Amino acid sequence: MTMFLEQTDDYFGNDLEEKMAPTNEKELADGGFVVPHFNSFGLRFRDYDVESMRQEGVENFYRKNHTYQCYDFVKKMREEYGKMNKAEMDIWKCCELLDGVVDESDPDLDIPQIQHLLQTAEAIRKDYPNEDWLHLTGLIHDLGKVLLLPGFGELPQWAVVGDIFPVGCRFDESNVHYKYFKENPDYNNPAFNTKYGIYPEKCGLNNVMMSWGHDDYMYLVAKKNKTTLPSAALFIIRYHSFYALHKEGAYKHLMNDEDVENLKWVHIFNKYDLYSKSNVEIDVEKVKPYYVSLIKKYFPTEKLRW
Repeated sequence: MTMFLEQTDDYFGNDLEEKMAPTNEKELADGGFVVPHFNSFGLRFRDYDVESMRQEGVENFYRKNHTYQCYDFVKKMREEYGKMNKAEMDIWKCCELLDGVVDESDPDLDIPQIQHLLQTAEAIRKDYPNEDWLHLTGLIHDLGKVLLLPGFGELPQWAVVGDIFPVGCRFDESNVHYKYFKENPDYNNPAFNTKYGIYPEKCGLNNVMMSWGHDDYMYLVAKKNKTTLPSAALFIIRYHSFYALHKEGAYKHLMNDEDVENLKWVHIFNKYDLYSKSNVEIDVEKVKPYYVSLIKKYFPTEKLRW
């Protein structure tokens, strides 16, 4: 079954617990990033049930996301965007394009994406000053959100942001707002609704089709532009929104040994991606030269194909 027969406005319309770090004098004195207790709205992070100014919109987002993100849709998106024929531009220009983008799936923040990218990167830089590849990963991990812009197809938010999950096998109940998967055409498809679905055990996440969005797109951009970032960086870019895995421990039966090793870096990265979200903005011009130097170090050409 394919979702492209009829297109309507509505169609495009870890085993580890998150632990809040104590704020004490010792932690503040060492200059490291301190995990806040509450998000920018004064609420617990990633609380999808609490009544908040963003809750209704976030839930409506996941209703569409879980209904339309089926195997056929993902396959078509990967084929289309894997051509890398949408634009040629440098990474910093892409960062600037995101200045007006706000993620509708995010219950924790509503400031432009360029600030989230810099907040993440700068928080990592404080704690891992010698891991410059990780600083750059923080900067570029969400650049795939340019898919929301007209030049990139102006895809709807449900096809770009939000938690990701495998398609081609059973939807795990740990996925946020799981109830909406019941409207997905794959939900009752016997080829896709078993534990392994179309995948062999421990096949490796690289062989698993994930729901389409900014994660997979930026991974494709980095790979096809021959980045020299390490495999851990590419894993972070591709799976940083895979919360069912790195927060709840679901889908581990599909992982191979390399995935297990790289997942350790996702757990490290997740702290900064999630908890650095703040309404206190970074001085863009002040930090720009440092990140431009990293882009030149890890990408062989100034302009990338997107």
